[in-house]
Amino acid sequence: MSTFSLTLISMLGFTMALIALSLQHKHLLSILLSLEAATMNLFIMLFSMANNISFNGEMSLILITLGACEASLGLAILVSMIRAQGNDYVSSFSSQKC
Repeated sequence: MSTFSLTLISMLGFTMALIALSLQHKHLLSILLSLEAATMNLFIMLFSMANNISFNGEMSLILITLGACEASLGLAILVSMIRAQGNDYVSSFSSQKC
């Protein structure tokens, strides 16, 4: 697969992840999955562009590390919200409650 087609597919995937994020924002889990898809598509795009311009993949490694941290933090927040409220509806989140 050529670099151009891989970059084009990852741009399409990133756009689809943003569309899914904007359309399916009812549950926290769907938001987290959309953000993870966007992160993975950015990783693929950065990695394919890094191979194109003979650049080392340190930035790609940093991005995938931050993506894994984001996923684990999001799941921890999801578990704590389900334990506290019993659901994962975004509309039930309130910063006024203690």
